Amino acid sequence: MAKIQRALISVSDKTGMVPFAQILAQANIEIISTGGTAKTLREAGLTVKDISDHTGFPEMLDGRVKTLHPKVHGGLLYIRGNTTHEAAAKAHGITPIDLVVVNLYPFEQTVAKPGVSLHDAIENIDIGGPSMLRSAAKNHDSVTVVVDPLDYSEIARQITENGDTTPELRRQLAAKVYARTAAYDAAIAAHLQKEFSAGQLVLPQVLTISAPLAQPLRYGENPHQSAALYGKFREFFQQLHGKELSYNNILDLTAAASLIAEFESDSPTLAILKHTNPCGIGQGANLREAWEKAFATDKQAPFGGIIAVNQALDGGCAEAISEIFSEVIVAPDFSPEALAILQKKKNLRLLKILKSPLAAQPWALRGVGADSYLLQQQDLKVTTAADLKIVTKRQPTERELKAMLFGWRAVKHVKSNAIIYAGVDRTLGVGAGQMSRVDSSRIAVWKAGEAKLSLKGSVVCSDAFFPFPDGLIAASEAGATAAIQPGGSVKDGEVIAAADERGMAMAFTGARHFRH
Repeated sequence: MAKIQRALISVSDKTGMVPFAQILAQANIEIISTGGTAKTLREAGLTVKDISDHTGFPEMLDGRVKTLHPKVHGGLLYIRGNTTHEAAAKAHGITPIDLVVVNLYPFEQTVAKPGVSLHDAIENIDIGGPSMLRSAAKNHDSVTVVVDPLDYSEIARQITENGDTTPELRRQLAAKVYARTAAYDAAIAAHLQKEFSAGQLVLPQVLTISAPLAQPLRYGENPHQSAALYGKFREFFQQLHGKELSYNNILDLTAAASLIAEFESDSPTLAILKHTNPCGIGQGANLREAWEKAFATDKQAPFGGIIAVNQALDGGCAEAISEIFSEVIVAPDFSPEALAILQKKKNLRLLKILKSPLAAQPWALRGVGADSYLLQQQDLKVTTAADLKIVTKRQPTERELKAMLFGWRAVKHVKSNAIIYAGVDRTLGVGAGQMSRVDSSRIAVWKAGEAKLSLKGSVVCSDAFFPFPDGLIAASEAGATAAIQPGGSVKDGEVIAAADERGMAMAFTGARHFRH
């Protein structure tokens, strides 16, 4: 096994760099370096050769050109043992570079700062770094390439023991490099597209997906399916307690967090979800009162469900929640009293919302099989009283109007076809995911009956228009006195007439909220 003779180190993140370089020096490996990296290494007492001394060409253009040189890329790329390559390297004075340690200019961190300028973003696009990484990774049979400080310890161990790294490790590191450079380029493309689109949401011509592994999962929706979580999940949620999250937990809790974000924090609100559908939502003077209203909607489905609140969870509400089995509780925070109560359940997962899911990227991505994806703008539309068009002879009362707006925010998060019967501060019956809108309405009425909740004076909320009067008539017969729906059916006139005949008030929103 040939030993590593020469290393090139050029890093922006200097975490662990000096101890690693000290191990290289102990192995008699020559160190070449650039700019600030060379300065840091020298200050640590290490002998370093400047890149300009190695190439015979000065760093120039404010450091934009320093490693883009044949003596760098030739030293990385020539195939050891290939007589033609060896002769060319010798003829041009190219010496081998066997180890490259590079992490890139912090482009992602730079553009994440509020108000970052285009100039600062551009200046943090690394050119030489990705070029060296790609050259080294291509020639991984002979060259060890390091892009992640977390890999220093294993590389140092192998060099200390053998003077070189194993082929297996070099292959792993090479694959890691291309994943990193792909993610880096994707971040640059996404930011520049955003910058150059003048604030408009523009669908990309090429969809590039790059997300780091957040955590492996035990399995997917079912035990025979392997799965993992990728992306920035931990920037939005922090798990405080409980066993490891499952695939289905993550689907449910993100749906719950998106739903609860619809409700302002000054109105204590609690939602209970199962299989991403709300089974009950309530508002009250405090979270315990909100819980009682949400739980009253359906006292069977919440077992094994997900609970989300829009305020710090207090001890009183935690005490009530603890009486049933839940999988996950999601909250902006938990009081010490709430934690003391809920942490007695060792498997109950408690998650703190660090950032609202509404602060995520404006796009929603979905795989549809056949190696294809759907990309759409997230449904963040908010409907206010000013957006409503009252289409019936009777205007809604103040109470009905309040119930309309409450129910409309809720029905947006129910799988289509979606029907909710609502009061001013609670759901009364939920019908989700049926092939017929009338069937969803029937289920919602049946659920309300099972819960012994009266629908008299309620508002019926439909995520899409009533295609025929039958759905509205069924709602009226169940006790609803008002309705909110998008409108837009060719039968709108007949539906409005049916509402007028029954003295109902009805509002059109002009926007539907299908959720498939």
